[in-house]
Amino acid sequence: MTKTNQLIPLTQLYQKYVDETTKGKRLQKNGKIVNQSTIRSYNVLLNNIKLYESNSKETFVINVNYKYSKRLFDLEKRKYHKFYIKFTDFLYQKGCTDNYVGILIKYLRSFFNYLNENKGYNTGLFYKEFYIRKEEIPVIVLNMMQLKLLISNREFESKLPKHLMTTKDLFVFGCTVGLRFSDLISLKKKNLIIDENKYYIVSRSLKTSTDTRIKLPEYARDILIKYKTNPKNLLPTISLNQFNKNLKDIGLIAGWTYEVGKERCRRGVRKEIKNNGKTYRFCDLISSHIMRRTAITTLLIHGMPEPLVRKISGHAPGSKEFYKYVQYSESFLDKETDRVFDLVMSIY
Repeated sequence: MTKTNQLIPLTQLYQKYVDETTKGKRLQKNGKIVNQSTIRSYNVLLNNIKLYESNSKETFVINVNYKYSKRLFDLEKRKYHKFYIKFTDFLYQKGCTDNYVGILIKYLRSFFNYLNENKGYNTGLFYKEFYIRKEEIPVIVLNMMQLKLLISNREFESKLPKHLMTTKDLFVFGCTVGLRFSDLISLKKKNLIIDENKYYIVSRSLKTSTDTRIKLPEYARDILIKYKTNPKNLLPTISLNQFNKNLKDIGLIAGWTYEVGKERCRRGVRKEIKNNGKTYRFCDLISSHIMRRTAITTLLIHGMPEPLVRKISGHAPGSKEFYKYVQYSESFLDKETDRVFDLVMSIY
């Protein structure tokens, strides 16, 4: 019989959890391996726990053979509550936002679920009181005039040096097909189907393993033809950091310098985040994420039915993430409707 109060350090168990996941011994519930981006997030959590314990000089230990008694219940509950408060305090003191802290706590709760459901440990259910904070981040996308500028304004293109021109082409293509950056730069020749001079991109998401297929408009087809000399990929390759840096330079040249601000919540309190003491401009906030958001909202705004947009974007029915785009597009349509009828009323 195993004795009660079998205590093991959290970091020791979590390291084993990460190792098993990395080696493919631990799979998702659907039997698929956990993708590398998620494993990197697991390591971020592990490093933060180690740093917290180093700074606080406290080691959190898990009783993996918890046996109920009123006295032990109270002790364990206080221990878990104390750890949660102190660890989240540590994260907020580092400047983390609610969403960042919430993601780490979500991974921590999943780890405890794994211990209890898959490893046969009994830790108690105290971890279920680890509250996961979350805030809705405003959707930032290119409007139709901005997208058209990038697609067809030759005068603007003449202002761009070669490296920014390449980034611009990649960005326009991404804003059209709605792929994540990692999927975009991974496109191979096999992902292109040409049928009666019609070009289609078919791909499987590295993140979600969902298949997408989209017909390319003429300007996107021209971008592929422009870079067809690439022996391996359909499009030029570039690092994510350099891509995002180049996008900000493109936005600056385009004159998208109007202030939009950036606010994030910490413990439910919304605060403005400054950019070196200054309010964020639109060009400061352009990143690879805008490609996918712009593609989805463009399709929705122009009337494509939601099920068809989801088929292109790879979102599941009822996806909360997809619903954000629906809300944004409806808000946009409301404003445009008001604008048109205001013009109508002004005539009479």
